[in-house]
Amino acid sequence: MNAATLSFSSANLASQLDNCTPEQLDQLDFGVIGFDAETNVRLYNAFESQAAGLSPERVLGQPLFTNVAPCMNNFMVAQRFDDANDEGSVLDDTIDYVLTLRMRPVKVALRLLASPGSANRYVLVQRAPR
Repeated sequence: MNAATLSFSSANLASQLDNCTPEQLDQLDFGVIGFDAETNVRLYNAFESQAAGLSPERVLGQPLFTNVAPCMNNFMVAQRFDDANDEGSVLDDTIDYVLTLRMRPVKVALRLLASPGSANRYVLVQRAPR
């Protein structure tokens, strides 16, 4: 698989991201935050690290919704992952959002991805071109 062909809106993106190496994730032109069932960050690509100003060393292994991005710990983001998990359903939603942690408010699109039985869940971040 060629990571260069993946886009923020690609179909079946979660399963494709599951098969990417960290180097392939770093080639993407949108932010990738992959986390496990306990919400600990397992994947964090270079695009998101640079855009958010957080190093992988600071983010990897940390709980996403409390330590890394508490601005997403709400009904619009975190709760959707909980609901999909409780229902055993697939989550693939794209929402307009404003990131507020450690920065001036930034309008983004978030794509929320989760599948029953998958080890990873994803928050993808697409920032508007400057």
